[in-house]
Amino acid sequence: MLTLLLLACVAEKPQDPICNGHAELCERPLDQVVFAATHNSMSSAADGWQIPNQPDGIRAQLDAGIRGMLLDTYLWEGDYYFCHSYCELGATPMVEGLGEIRDFLTENPEEVMVVIFQDDISGVQTAEAFEAAGLDSEVYTWTSGEWPTLGQLIDQRQRLLITAEFGGPPPDWYQPAWQLFSDTPYSFTSTEEFSCDLNRGSLENPLFLLNHWVEDPFPSEEFSAEANAYDMLMSRAEECRGERQLPNLVAVDMYKTGDLFAVVEALNGFKGTID
Repeated sequence: MLTLLLLACVAEKPQDPICNGHAELCERPLDQVVFAATHNSMSSAADGWQIPNQPDGIRAQLDAGIRGMLLDTYLWEGDYYFCHSYCELGATPMVEGLGEIRDFLTENPEEVMVVIFQDDISGVQTAEAFEAAGLDSEVYTWTSGEWPTLGQLIDQRQRLLITAEFGGPPPDWYQPAWQLFSDTPYSFTSTEEFSCDLNRGSLENPLFLLNHWVEDPFPSEEFSAEANAYDMLMSRAEECRGERQLPNLVAVDMYKTGDLFAVVEALNGFKGTID
């Protein structure tokens, strides 16, 4: 009988919450967390895009562990799309793409995400797409002061931080990216050109986007294999942390190539696994 009671107590003991894969991150403010991110996240070989930046689409990236996305929005043929420069080269209906994010967050209630839009549509238009996708209830609005922890964002069901390169409110959650973020240059044609120089935003901004990809003139697996190798990516991230601050988004091309996830784990203070 005593054994049965002990087993019942063990079974009823609540599990520690997990936030973005780690219990420790539940107590960590968002501005002290590193997120694995993709550049031109919508530009997917699996979805038939020409000159793709990523091997597969939004949902597959999320399932693999991507928690930061750089997405481009356009008005094309009377509807909202994720495109890059020319929608004829690749286009994903925006509501469809947002629906994949919604489904992922619904199925994974202990995950927090960050999105930066290169926006060619307004905040009001973006809000229409979010409402149509049923994603508008998940967004978080930062005003000032201390950032909430991942655990607080999860408890409040505000697990999605949205920023825009050019636009701003309304709505309130459609926040100007370069008032929250600073970033590095991104027009690198070789890894020798990588730097931690300030590109956009202010060094006083609380969040830091590390742009880490090579295009000459287009992305490739070969470029990404060199750029995303553990030693290359980790050394640049540590250099930029020393010169600037902790990178919050580490954004790459061809995210499956190299060691993005191991580097992000290490930057967050955990032991990463190198593929």
